[in-house]
Amino acid sequence: MHPAPAAFPLTQEEALYWLALRMTPGLGTRKAGQLIEVFRSPQAIFRASRSELEAAGISASVAQSIASGCAFDEAAEQQAQAAEAGAELVPITDSRYPPALRDIFDPPPLLFARGNIEMLNTLMLGVAGTRRPTTYGTAASARLAKDLALAGLTIVSGMARGIDTSAHRSALEAGGATIAVFGCGVDQTYPAENRKLAEQIATQGLIISEFPMAAPPYPQNFPIRNRIISGMSAGVLVVEGSEYSGSAITAKLAAEHNREVFAVPGNITSKMSWGPNLLIKQGAKLVQEWNDVVVELRPEDRRRLVDQCRNRLNLQDKNSEETNTMQPASIRNVVGGKILDRLRPDAPTGLDNLIESIDGSSASEIIAALFELELDGRVRQLPGKSYIRVWGE
Repeated sequence: MHPAPAAFPLTQEEALYWLALRMTPGLGTRKAGQLIEVFRSPQAIFRASRSELEAAGISASVAQSIASGCAFDEAAEQQAQAAEAGAELVPITDSRYPPALRDIFDPPPLLFARGNIEMLNTLMLGVAGTRRPTTYGTAASARLAKDLALAGLTIVSGMARGIDTSAHRSALEAGGATIAVFGCGVDQTYPAENRKLAEQIATQGLIISEFPMAAPPYPQNFPIRNRIISGMSAGVLVVEGSEYSGSAITAKLAAEHNREVFAVPGNITSKMSWGPNLLIKQGAKLVQEWNDVVVELRPEDRRRLVDQCRNRLNLQDKNSEETNTMQPASIRNVVGGKILDRLRPDAPTGLDNLIESIDGSSASEIIAALFELELDGRVRQLPGKSYIRVWGE
């Protein structure tokens, strides 16, 4: 049981203790987390005796490293590097630390972050896929990331070349939120070709890592960082990848974390489709459009997206020069009722027919109301811009 989250940022002294804990030789993520659970703070850990540390499950050699304070010099260097890069520390006791990530088996005790830290408390969806996508995979990830970002989900990925890069870029182009989880320090860029994208994410989104400043992108770091992508997210969407790829590892972690697993089906003759197609055979949700993801979210998460959508649309309406005696939300409620009256659960209705059949409402009002109804799980869009009413409504 971790200490109750509190408001931060850290003081200089508190940050130094967290960094010293992170840099202590031989102290892994799980053991560091156990110490925080027992002693409640890094300061208390470094004040503890060797016998107290060993009683908390730490080996004698690591207890000696903690007691000696040998990590504080390196911690001071880390603090200076973080300040130079504009990075902030988010410990597990911080109220801004992702709540879902805190609940996994081995959450990182400390995150390094550059950008909008408030994004850590948004509703997130992980996107994973191959570094060598087909044209189809790139197009699918771009379209889905854009639509899901517009629906209010924060797109989380690893900024690797291929599917990750496509997802991040599309979310940014849509004006949505995106978080890149690095397998190196947040002041590094890997791959180097994504330097411009990394700076854009640091400005408009968020970059995080559990690895210290200046940490190189070692190959073994990437499977480790994948548990953060999965742990923070409501689910993970896999777009292309071989049977034993990194995206398959992320999907496996998502299942272990009790998160939803989504997969985009692919060409059965393509090796890049083996991973997602196998996941679908094993029970992953098949995704053809953004709403295939949204309808599988928990009811409270769907309501959260609906509220975000309404707030965004109300803001747009307030900024509009058009005036109306009815409030925009009231208009959409009325239009939504008319839409539900005309849709059937057993026969799709085309968008054009729907617009023609509802008098007194513009096409934009009808589309906005449909969007809310989809997010609320009351209407489902089918291929060809047609809609059905969800059974039971």
